[in-house]
Amino acid sequence: MTSTDRVTLGRQIHASDISDTAFALLDEQGTVVAWTQAAQHLVGYSAGEVVGRSAALVLPSFGEASAMPAFVEQCRARNGWLGATAVRHRDGQVLDVGLRISPLQGQDGAVRSLATVTDIGVQSGDAASGSVWGAILDRAPIGVSVRDLQLHCTWVNDVMESHDGISPGRRLGCRVTDVQSGVEAATIEAMLRQVLASGTTTVHEYRTWLPASLGQEHPFAVSFSCLQGADGQPRGVCNISVDVAESRRVRERLAVLGEAGTRLGSTLDVMQTGQELADLAVPLFADLVTVDLEQSVLRGEGAPVRIGAVGERLPVFRRAGLASIRPGSTESAWGRGERVPVPPDSPFTDILRTGRPHLEPILDTAPGTWIDQNPALAQRIRENGMHSVMVVPIRARRVLLGAALFVRTENPVPFQECDLLLAEELVGRAAVSLDNARRYCREQTAALALQCNLLPRRLRGGLAVEAASRYLPADADRGVGGDWFDVIPLSGARVALVVGDVVGHGINAAAAMGSLRTAVRTLADMELPPDEVLARLDDTVQRLAEEDTDDSDQAATVVGATCLYAVYDPVTRKCTMATAGHLPPAIIDPQGRVTFPDLPAGAPLGIGLGVLFEAVELELPEGSLVALYTDGLVETREDDIEGGMHRLGTALAQSDLSLEGLCTRAMETVQGQAACDDASLLLVRTHALSPNQVASWTLPSDDTTVRRARNLTASQLAEWGLDGLEDSTKLIVSELVTNAVRHSTSPIDLRLTWHQVLTVEVSDTGAGSPRPRNAGTTDEHGRGLFLVSQLSRRWGTRPTPGGKVVWAEADLAHASGL
Repeated sequence: MTSTDRVTLGRQIHASDISDTAFALLDEQGTVVAWTQAAQHLVGYSAGEVVGRSAALVLPSFGEASAMPAFVEQCRARNGWLGATAVRHRDGQVLDVGLRISPLQGQDGAVRSLATVTDIGVQSGDAASGSVWGAILDRAPIGVSVRDLQLHCTWVNDVMESHDGISPGRRLGCRVTDVQSGVEAATIEAMLRQVLASGTTTVHEYRTWLPASLGQEHPFAVSFSCLQGADGQPRGVCNISVDVAESRRVRERLAVLGEAGTRLGSTLDVMQTGQELADLAVPLFADLVTVDLEQSVLRGEGAPVRIGAVGERLPVFRRAGLASIRPGSTESAWGRGERVPVPPDSPFTDILRTGRPHLEPILDTAPGTWIDQNPALAQRIRENGMHSVMVVPIRARRVLLGAALFVRTENPVPFQECDLLLAEELVGRAAVSLDNARRYCREQTAALALQCNLLPRRLRGGLAVEAASRYLPADADRGVGGDWFDVIPLSGARVALVVGDVVGHGINAAAAMGSLRTAVRTLADMELPPDEVLARLDDTVQRLAEEDTDDSDQAATVVGATCLYAVYDPVTRKCTMATAGHLPPAIIDPQGRVTFPDLPAGAPLGIGLGVLFEAVELELPEGSLVALYTDGLVETREDDIEGGMHRLGTALAQSDLSLEGLCTRAMETVQGQAACDDASLLLVRTHALSPNQVASWTLPSDDTTVRRARNLTASQLAEWGLDGLEDSTKLIVSELVTNAVRHSTSPIDLRLTWHQVLTVEVSDTGAGSPRPRNAGTTDEHGRGLFLVSQLSRRWGTRPTPGGKVVWAEADLAHASGL
């Protein structure tokens, strides 16, 4: 090792350590004029095969040879080019590389370019050579000079002057010893001659005092590579100089970008992602970072803000991330979640209009600036020593998601372009995560809105039940599911109770839930028993799955769902229920005893197992509590279903609470826990109609039955004080009983029920359901059901185990005294 007052040369590093770093000298047409052994090692072409030909031979991504001059000219106009591309090996394979084009100047205005190519898949293990490798791949500036066989400088770039203080005018045409004195100049020239003689590459690390900072030692890494001509003989030496300290800083920052890939977007929570972005940047290269997101990103609804589309009303931003080197982030006037105003004529409005970042190395607070127009902001800047800022837009597909502000207070070094590049890269990675979270949030918001609109807004249990409900969506990672519940009024004061759960989450599950809820209501209107409702619903789900499959050769997609369907009759206090793979209801009697009835499980809907559904009939004491729920209420990551069912039963056994209070208490058992699924609860308290509200008779099927039924009806209506309904009800009874006598020989049951409406029910053993028809002017029959439909608010039929029931409802508003 040779030591001088100015330069300290470190140990030599063998060229094989950076054998994947190739150099080639190009003219203004993109023609290769000099080659290196490292380039031959990387792409397989010798100097004789490449020199004199277009660089497009090994750079297929830049098109034909005719396109290279334009590319070289663009690189010169932009002061270089850096990026990832591909090179073509001599054997035909394509390699992923990092390419850097450095423009060089010569005497009399001549220009050349140095192409530096590094295999992305190979990294040097040596620290110094790694600095060279890293600088080539990274954005750290590199100094380049080229010398001829007599060691005169023929080409140089602008960066070299910042490394040794020698201007291009002094350097070009001169040897090292012509512009530098002392032992170090002779030592460098000795190394240059050694490289020319060996035709290889050598790398050294050295320390020097920068001209702009005398007294401070600064580390550099320098490589010397022999440039070969078409004949393979040396034509000169290429010298690459890298600021080791700057390269190390860039590499540290790139390590943060690597960490960002694992930390950013760990969840689909936009607030957490915003905070993760702020935490990553502090204290690495900023002392204070704020992340403000446009409110539609946070809410998952509303029109997105397009870059450039800034009207009179500025978007509303809220703080999602805040990090500072000072405890409590006292420099910021707004905390997380708070609304952040956008100062007019500020960098924030500029990025809204242009979508480009703003770098202000020295923060200008002079009179007349946008900061001076905001006295409170100006005072806060002065008090906290804010002297350098960067504002970077958070954007994705021309949608502005927000803005990130980077501030330096304690760090005295102003932000530079390299800091802005890192901030842009970091924010860009966060933008991908935020955009994914935004789109997911919008989908979940739409799914939740769809589901809430499809769920019943008001539960109508009539006189049969009092009802209350709760719905709690799953966490953000799982999203909205396909839970639904309903209370459906039926004829004869009865109600149907339904709860179901579609497999899956998101808007598709919510839409499928809406389809099933509609199908259940349609089947309920047909007055079918619970087991038959589930059987037909199962067929419907399978048909929907088959219709969704466009390709006839593709198996139908299974759309699974569970469902519990029950019918409660307040006259008999009997509840008939059947389940399709759903959990049994919890039944709490008036004394607080909790039971989960043993129901035949049944297969989930849409599975296509062909298993018959079975119904079970239970008699419930008046005032019983019936809880229908989904598995999300009783199953969590910390507890199994049996434990959850016991917990639910315990919560509902509090007889002193109202239904709303019981719902709240039951949902508290899962709130705050890691939910596996949506949690839904339908809670009903059963009532029974008074015997005085029901009148029934069994009548023989003969010619006197119609007259007797009319008389019994008139007498009962008078007893109830419903004289105003006598005429219309007697006509309804006459028509229904007449049909029953005509089509049945067994006794006929007539029942009148006085609840919210007056219901007339006629039961017989006939299997066929009556249908209205258009009677001709000369027909003697066929007008009865038409007359019934005109006199009643609605009418219908329902099957029974022994036949059928034909019913009609009359509105009590027509009764006398009402």
